[in-house]
Amino acid sequence: MTDIDRRQFLAAGAASAAVAASAGSAAWGLAGTANASASADSAEATDDGVYFRHGVASGDPLPHGVVLWTRVTPAPRLTPGTTSGPAVKVRWEVATDRRFEHVVRDGTATTSPRRDYTVKVDAGGLRPDTVYWYRFVFHSRRSPVGRTTTAPGSLSTPHNIRLGVVSCSNLQAGYFSAYRHLARRDDLDAVVHLGDYLYEYGPGEYGYGQSNKDIRAHVPAHEMVSLADYRRRHGQYKRDPDLRSLHARLPFICTWDDHETTNDAYRRGAENHQPDEGDYLARRARAYRAYDEWMPTRLDGTSRLGDGSRIYRSLRFGRLAELSMLDLRTYRSRQVTQTDLGSVDDPGRSITGDNQMTWLKHRLLERSVQWKVVGNPVMIAPLVFPPLPNELTGAVNDVTGLLPRDGVPYNVDQWDGYTADRHELFRHLLDRGVQDTVFLTGDIHSAWAADLPVNAGTYPLSRSVGTEFICTSVTSNNLDDITGSPPRTTSVAVEEAIKADNRHIKYVNLDDHGYSVVDVTPSRLQMDYYVIGDRADRDARSRWTQSWATAAGTQRVHRVDGPVG
Repeated sequence: MTDIDRRQFLAAGAASAAVAASAGSAAWGLAGTANASASADSAEATDDGVYFRHGVASGDPLPHGVVLWTRVTPAPRLTPGTTSGPAVKVRWEVATDRRFEHVVRDGTATTSPRRDYTVKVDAGGLRPDTVYWYRFVFHSRRSPVGRTTTAPGSLSTPHNIRLGVVSCSNLQAGYFSAYRHLARRDDLDAVVHLGDYLYEYGPGEYGYGQSNKDIRAHVPAHEMVSLADYRRRHGQYKRDPDLRSLHARLPFICTWDDHETTNDAYRRGAENHQPDEGDYLARRARAYRAYDEWMPTRLDGTSRLGDGSRIYRSLRFGRLAELSMLDLRTYRSRQVTQTDLGSVDDPGRSITGDNQMTWLKHRLLERSVQWKVVGNPVMIAPLVFPPLPNELTGAVNDVTGLLPRDGVPYNVDQWDGYTADRHELFRHLLDRGVQDTVFLTGDIHSAWAADLPVNAGTYPLSRSVGTEFICTSVTSNNLDDITGSPPRTTSVAVEEAIKADNRHIKYVNLDDHGYSVVDVTPSRLQMDYYVIGDRADRDARSRWTQSWATAAGTQRVHRVDGPVG
């Protein structure tokens, strides 16, 4: 969402009123405590930042494999976005100890300007539920050492999984303190990034606070449009020390939202794409290529470059949970305008696209796992004014034909703008008796906890088919930043008005930035919300603020007195 869109949304609200480092050790449910920053002893010398300037990363952990990533800079001139240079080979190694005395997998990869000198391999043949250490070697120089974990076996029953949850990390709007605090924890199994990993804007656009001040200016110094632009911006983000430390500490599970390409994207265009910026689909293809190069993420199920752009996928964590990551930009219909809000109910419009909806409904029927967790880039809970009972909406529409059946939406860029898809999905959950469905969501730069009612107008008398937990932004502006008011002043009235108009929404925090931690056990799923201090302070501290959970089989959220231990 743009700053303007968010102002409209908020104004509407105000108006409405690893324990082990050897093979076979349990990585999931009790993460390793070893210091990930320690260097390994080897015949090769540790790189001094000449070749491996962008760190290392891992992602998409499976029981027997994980994606490993780095970028090599073979010569000083071969910086991100370069178009010429020699092909080079890079060695990679995976070990069960951080001193690399027990290397279990290794290989070589060739990279060149055709893939922006990135290296991305799928290290297979690993053991489930195990902590591993990995590194890369070029010209006898070692990369920083990374730590990663494989997922539990498909038939295993881990007693818990614990995930960091983040979204909306705008480098111009502040320092990534949230990443630093997550990297310092010893109890996490992976990090889920729900989108807006980076932003497309140039300096002076969408920065810190009302004045859009650049805490750190974007490179290149303009909106990214070309392939070289996207590559350079990815390279800039990967050099952030807090992001590098978190990538080196834990595997990431990512999806994209809109800013990885450009704001308010849809199937064939975007709000922030203009005619003088060329063909939109060509621009999106360039953005997706750079993402494929620079992220430890499987597209179309592989780590190979250029074999497709399908990012929606699922990852299993034994019988305890399955995480289905959605793509709500590539296949969606164009957003409706404020003068055509009745069209949000049009069954011909979709946010998921037909194929992804069919896939998601199938994943939610998986009976061999308890928790069906959905990585959801934009809010799915109804957020409307006012939410009328369905029968009253129908009566009003007999006269006017203008009222969306769920009420007037605040923000048509989220599922409120595509209610036919939401009704199809909620009806599927209700009719099939699916239990323990939880949506983890980003995008709206604020923290929420909500039930998911089939009929918001009669809630809580009507059924809830799941729950939603929304994490706030790492840095991107929220309400007090936009209005310039002191934190926890004017926003409190807006939050109370939102909850009064939408009785299924139980928690809202429109002011704070930070991160969340999700802990999943057979008895409950809990989200702990942590906030950071001033985004302009590189050393900002972190503190817990609230916790909300859903007990197994209840489909409703409740407040918890404290965070998980």
